[in-house]
Amino acid sequence: MLALLTERFQGDNFFNPKTKKWTKNGTDADGKQLERAFSQFILDPIFKIFSAIMNFKKDEIPTLLSKLEIVLKGDEKELEGKALLKVVMRKFLPAADALLEMMVIHLPSPVTAQAYRAETLYEGPPDDECCMGIKNCDPNAPLMLYVSKMVPTSDKGRFYAFGRVFSGTVKSGLKVRIQGPNYVPGKKEDLFVKAIQRTILMMGRYIEPITDVPAGNICGLVGVDQFLLKSGTLTTSETAHNLKVMKFSVSPVVQVAVEVKNANDLPKLVEGLKRLSKSDPCVLTYISESGEHIVAGAGELHLEICLKDLEEDHAGVPLRISDPVVSYRETVGGKSSITALSKSPNKHNRLYVVAEPLDEEVSKAIEAGKISPRDDFKARARILADEYGWDVTDARKIWCFGPDTSGANLLVDQTKAVQYLNEIKDSVVSGFQWATREGPVAEEPMRSIRFNILDVTLHADAIHRGGGQIIPTARRVLYAAALLAEPGLLEPVYLVEITVPEQAMGGIYGVLTRRRGHVFSEEQRPGTPLFNIKAYLPVNESFGFTADLRSNTAGQAFPQSVFDHWQILPGGSPLDATTKPGQIVQAMRKRKGVKVEVPGVDNVSIPLSIFNLTSGSNANN
Repeated sequence: MLALLTERFQGDNFFNPKTKKWTKNGTDADGKQLERAFSQFILDPIFKIFSAIMNFKKDEIPTLLSKLEIVLKGDEKELEGKALLKVVMRKFLPAADALLEMMVIHLPSPVTAQAYRAETLYEGPPDDECCMGIKNCDPNAPLMLYVSKMVPTSDKGRFYAFGRVFSGTVKSGLKVRIQGPNYVPGKKEDLFVKAIQRTILMMGRYIEPITDVPAGNICGLVGVDQFLLKSGTLTTSETAHNLKVMKFSVSPVVQVAVEVKNANDLPKLVEGLKRLSKSDPCVLTYISESGEHIVAGAGELHLEICLKDLEEDHAGVPLRISDPVVSYRETVGGKSSITALSKSPNKHNRLYVVAEPLDEEVSKAIEAGKISPRDDFKARARILADEYGWDVTDARKIWCFGPDTSGANLLVDQTKAVQYLNEIKDSVVSGFQWATREGPVAEEPMRSIRFNILDVTLHADAIHRGGGQIIPTARRVLYAAALLAEPGLLEPVYLVEITVPEQAMGGIYGVLTRRRGHVFSEEQRPGTPLFNIKAYLPVNESFGFTADLRSNTAGQAFPQSVFDHWQILPGGSPLDATTKPGQIVQAMRKRKGVKVEVPGVDNVSIPLSIFNLTSGSNANN
């Protein structure tokens, strides 16, 4: 009966009160307009409640409440206005009950969902005992638990590890392997073996101790917080791979520097930053080379909330906060004009490298986790060849991703028959991670660059080709290759969704135009005078955007922003100080305390054409 009635509330269905019958015709026998069923049975009662209570129609309220079978108790009878409206609506349409019922009806149970999601959740082979346990949601299989969030406790500095049990049963005192996101099966890096102190059930603001939690449930754990930063996998199997790390659609692109007003409070700030980093999966905290404590967030509002939490809860000390700064990415616009060569400090080793742009589709696939360093190299090569047009040989010889071994830059080995190459691979990879983390133009991370190692000349004696010789050489040659390949800056861009009435739309276009934004979609909400406008807005232009928008639309526009993509910063070359990108680069370099002028190619390496045209002694770096 309920399902049939629900169908009646959708589309052109009308109920005729005179004949007590349903009809698809919008008029009755006398030609009088009938009201749609959804409006008649759902919206009208809500509008009548709002009208009676907010207009203080005290004679109508009791009649309405009795028809809706709403009973007010004790002090509730004395309420009026907004306070009464909240109580009545809570009893008439309890949001918690509606949400819970909707979840029960529409979301699949863990037993159903894990049967088809297991292979996308688990990093290991689909036929090992852990994956089969996840697939069957088996409480007797090896424990597989994913910790997704750290929840601060009343005990300062400690956290509950909040997560879901995918297979097995977790219980107090159980000895588990705590595998961080960087854990590699067979190695001991990012791995701890510890006992769980307590298991708890998290009930909103309250917690309940519980002896054990079987597969398919969520729970909190006490005693593992000091071994995990934000997320990780807990298991009892020694052969288990990790559960895949959650990917967030936002990126920490707005950052501020924080410092304490009183120097004695510095340890509290450091501890507070650790707590903030653990409690929010989308925030990033680190110490810059200049010694500043940096907090990076997804936007102006997110950063504001994080800093408020830091000052009032996590650190509990007064802070001095800098103006927000946008983080950029360094990229290249073409292939290196000439091959870059760099010699090691002892002049016995040489690296020859060129840089070229990486396709945006490949970069997005890497950032989305579709292509990752953990994949089997043959399977990854097949995807790159079939979907992105790569040469299979090049795709199989990707040495690493960077920065942080997972970013959207690639180092590809294109050398032929080079002796001792494998011995220097780790050193070159270290130099690559260093270079991609701090680019040559503004010491910002690199993105969407492919570096090809064309040739390597190495000394026959191993002592002359150690890490001290190769790492700085690799960094310099990568810098030179990037500077020779039309370097550019990528700026982050928000997708802004604005809800606004038609008469206020003119003000939106003016504000967006002034801030280098552009509208790409404009749709009217069916049955309402409101329009949904979608636009792209550079993050650098977003500070104060909400206030500016509301002042130009008389407060009628409501924007929502989320990070969407990176785009080339227009206005010229970042190496030219007279252009806008050049001025931004100079401001960044000045803020970071490095030499304001971008170093030339000759200062970081030797372009091969120069080396060929000059004598060996003059070409030495």
